[in-house]
Amino acid sequence: MWVPVAIVAAVILLPIIFVILTYNTLVALRNHIRDAWANIDTELKRRYDLIPNLVATVKGYAAHEKGIFERITQLRAQCMANKGAVQKQAADESQLVDALQKLIAVVENYPKLKSDKNFLELQRELINTEDRIQAARRFYNGNVRDYRNKCQMFPSSIIAGAFGFESQDYFNVESSVREVPDAGFG
Repeated sequence: MWVPVAIVAAVILLPIIFVILTYNTLVALRNHIRDAWANIDTELKRRYDLIPNLVATVKGYAAHEKGIFERITQLRAQCMANKGAVQKQAADESQLVDALQKLIAVVENYPKLKSDKNFLELQRELINTEDRIQAARRFYNGNVRDYRNKCQMFPSSIIAGAFGFESQDYFNVESSVREVPDAGFG
């Protein structure tokens, strides 16, 4: 008598346990993605905080480069305001980093600026921040990969679809942004 009951219980309980475990795994992965994005957001804010000081320092030496300063200021504001989709933020960040790289290139024309103590410190901070953003981006994309794998692989894809787990985007950047800005000014 106990054997048929145990078989029926196993047939009913095992799928329920599988659904619960898969659901909880998907929730945990989604939360890892949100946490990783928060880390990226923190590093991006750090970059945004550095930009006005960097612009002000360079502006003191290269006042006639007004177009670059205005573009960076506009892009910084645009990036700070963007709380939308990951791909839109990645596109905005690519433009900002490209503008920052142009600003750094302008510095080559100003030998006194290249040796300015404040500028050198800001430059080190910017490079450090870019490294941190890159590390946070790799961590985020790794979490997105794991989550997407779980959502797309059978049989967990059935649970993901049934409970509305949506695909997440990678935080990709343009190729010009994939390298830390060149800081070799001397």
